[in-house]
Amino acid sequence: MQKFDMIVIGAGPGGYVAAIRGAQLGLKVAVVEKAHVGGICLNWGCIPTKALLRSAEVYHLMHRAKEFGLQAEGLGFDLDAVVQRSRGVAKQLAGGVGHLLKKNKVTVIMGEATIPAKGQVRVKTDKGDEDLTAPAIIVATGARARTLPGLEADGDLVWSYREALVANRMPKNLLVIGSGAIGIEFASFFNTLGAKTTVVEVMDRILPVEDAEISAFAKKQFVKQGMTIMEKATVKQLDRGKGKVTAHIEANGKVEKLEFDTVISAVGIVGNVEGLGLEGLGVKVDRTHVVVDEFCRTGVEGIYAIGDVAGAPWLAHKASHEGVMVAELVAGQHPHPVRPESIAGCTYCTPQVASVGLTEAKAKEKGYEVKVGRFPFIGNGKAIALGEPEGMVKTVFDAKTGELLGAHMVGAEVTELIQGYVIGRTLETTEAELMETVFPHPTLSEMMHESVLDAYGRALHF
Repeated sequence: MQKFDMIVIGAGPGGYVAAIRGAQLGLKVAVVEKAHVGGICLNWGCIPTKALLRSAEVYHLMHRAKEFGLQAEGLGFDLDAVVQRSRGVAKQLAGGVGHLLKKNKVTVIMGEATIPAKGQVRVKTDKGDEDLTAPAIIVATGARARTLPGLEADGDLVWSYREALVANRMPKNLLVIGSGAIGIEFASFFNTLGAKTTVVEVMDRILPVEDAEISAFAKKQFVKQGMTIMEKATVKQLDRGKGKVTAHIEANGKVEKLEFDTVISAVGIVGNVEGLGLEGLGVKVDRTHVVVDEFCRTGVEGIYAIGDVAGAPWLAHKASHEGVMVAELVAGQHPHPVRPESIAGCTYCTPQVASVGLTEAKAKEKGYEVKVGRFPFIGNGKAIALGEPEGMVKTVFDAKTGELLGAHMVGAEVTELIQGYVIGRTLETTEAELMETVFPHPTLSEMMHESVLDAYGRALHF
């Protein structure tokens, strides 16, 4: 039996980061991974999708060449080459993670893990079972796509994100079920490349976790780009035929039958909690997610859970920070808990969407009296120079204390801009400090300043 100080199950952005941090702090660490080092994020999620979306963005810009005084003729794309580039990017980064684990002297064991008893992990490898022991075990097994009965992916006509990432053909008429980050990113990608795209969302608006104004703005842009958006609608069944799918879509009490050649199902995720032996140990699982406290402790001594398997928000950067926090706890340090409300969410469609903290509606619901500021991209010199005048920045403040409660953005590069507000929230900044900060000109970031000024009736350029 091999002895360690800490064993991590899963080598995604939560698990591998926890392992590296543990090793930095002098712990003897093992990571067990059953499929890919780097997890879904690096291999089948965040990274390869961004590579695909970049190709679509460049293609879209090529069509706008004339606007910029440029000439481009005979435009086209090679879907196989686009997918190949995306896979290459993922491969490069996954290799990098393997190198980092090796450099930090983390033992990597490929295989399937179970926790037969507290402090023990059994790994089913190609060469048979291996038994490991450690006082601390971190469950970082991630999540997978939720499947709804009748809407299951078949890899041919109905795709999950996996098939969509390695698309072997270009959809002509595409149905995307679900308008969260995954659904809307794929809708944006294929729509930009020319697929006739329909998005069906069961909630009353697309991007339902975002601020209502941001959702409405994004929807307007998607419709302008030729997408069909159906809100408060449900896909009841899919009739699969030869090369086509007939979707029964219920909206406003009526069922409509529409025909598509491809369907992408993006209706949420479920935690990978099965087969680990968690229930037998007394670890609580609620709706496929491990129940944890603010320090990711499960309530069973020595067993922690981080990342997607431990519930929302399902974001790689949340998983990584939880991994660092738990590794520090195990090493006897006193880290701060990760605060979900200070974690930014980013969606890389066109236009991009990014947010942190409370929406205006949520802030009011919580009893805050709010001051709200807005600033449009059209009022910003850099946005106009870039040819990206569509977008807005919205800030929500506590009227009594000046605390920045939330920030919400839609437009070019907002996934990069949002971090300014994230730092502001971490430093417990009020409107006064934000107003006194000098933002460089000409940059998109000036809109962040103007949005704050607008909340207090002081906007200069609008």
